[in-house]
Amino acid sequence: MDPSIIDRARHGDKDAFTSIVLRFGDRLYSVAYRILRDTGRAEDAVQNAFLAAWRELPRLRDESRLEAWLYRLLVNACYAEVRHTTRWQPGLRLVIESPTDPVADDDQLSVERRDQLERGFRRLSGELRAVLVMHHYLGYSGAEIAEALDISPGTVRSRLHYARQQMRAAIEADARSFAAGGMA
Repeated sequence: MDPSIIDRARHGDKDAFTSIVLRFGDRLYSVAYRILRDTGRAEDAVQNAFLAAWRELPRLRDESRLEAWLYRLLVNACYAEVRHTTRWQPGLRLVIESPTDPVADDDQLSVERRDQLERGFRRLSGELRAVLVMHHYLGYSGAEIAEALDISPGTVRSRLHYARQQMRAAIEADARSFAAGGMA
């Protein structure tokens, strides 16, 4: 992004800030949705992140880190949304999958797999969801996630490990429940 736009927004230019919102808004919403699994809450998180950005933009030290800084504000807004609700709302069934995953021939199997992943994802804490989304959806490296979230690289590795472990356990538990004739 043009540093002059960021500088103008930093000095209160609403049109320049609107340019920032238009440039990053869809990506931030996409990440928020994948963390929160609810359209309304994702919209609220993005709005709160941009409100924080408007207030804090004069203190942004490195303009080249604007995008990472916005993701940090967004993830913090998502954490706040999680704290304000008592249970997850699954919303639409969008699932983090690698673009290289083979497409299932059997549509029913694909739907069941997405449902299993969705149930597992809903069981994760906001912190684990955020790291998983940033790694698998945004393609961020551990160091990039650490910088964006202002946490240590070791914490990123730990959260990724626990997120994957919990997802695997949830999927295996669902498989055992279905095999036993129960419902997840």
